[in-house]
Amino acid sequence: MANVSIPLPRNALSIPNYSTKRPSFSFTTSPSTLHIPLKVSCSGELDRDENKGRLLNSNGIKGLACGFLAACTLSCAALPVTAANQRLPPLSTEPNRCERAFVGNTIGQANGVYDKPLDLRLCDYTNEKSNLKGKSLSAALMSDAKFDGADMTEVVMSKAYAVGASFKGVDFSNAVLDRVNFGKANLEGAVFRNTVLSGSTFEDAKLEDAVFEDTIIGYIDLQKLCTNKTISDEGRAELGCR
Repeated sequence: MANVSIPLPRNALSIPNYSTKRPSFSFTTSPSTLHIPLKVSCSGELDRDENKGRLLNSNGIKGLACGFLAACTLSCAALPVTAANQRLPPLSTEPNRCERAFVGNTIGQANGVYDKPLDLRLCDYTNEKSNLKGKSLSAALMSDAKFDGADMTEVVMSKAYAVGASFKGVDFSNAVLDRVNFGKANLEGAVFRNTVLSGSTFEDAKLEDAVFEDTIIGYIDLQKLCTNKTISDEGRAELGCR
């Protein structure tokens, strides 16, 4: 066994954020962030080439793998902390920041890249029936905002951060809600008819009476969603939960 140890300065890199979603990288050297030394260990064995019937020493492969892991450690160690403690930018002081939702993120679209954050935190869109429909709210910051009773059909919310937001009775029909963080959000009675939910998370979300008719979601994401005990029997049947 061979070990490659890479001591990293405690004041240089911050803790990585691991996610099942495709990562969007950001780097920080904030002194207030907790830092830890990281270590990369690799081991090699003798592998058998079945086609040629002879043993091949894997030390070369092992060295290559160690080099790759070391590079990955240096480049990935500065990812943000876990979603539960995700660092968000300060609340925007823009006077009309809530009204920006009625225009949407015209640059980022589904890839979640933007020239300026779409900060909708703490905004109130209760019973908004016309100005949100079909808008692109990709990568929007929505935590603690209220959308109760709003018409959000055909909206694009790729990579939005909606932790703690309220979407009671919202119509998400034909919307694209991929890779959205709905942690602790209130989605009671929300309608996800023909809605894309791939990669989205619903940890501790309230989903009583939510409609999942013809929802588009991957198998692994479906298994995670089905663990939510607040989904009604009808909703579980629509999703195909077992």
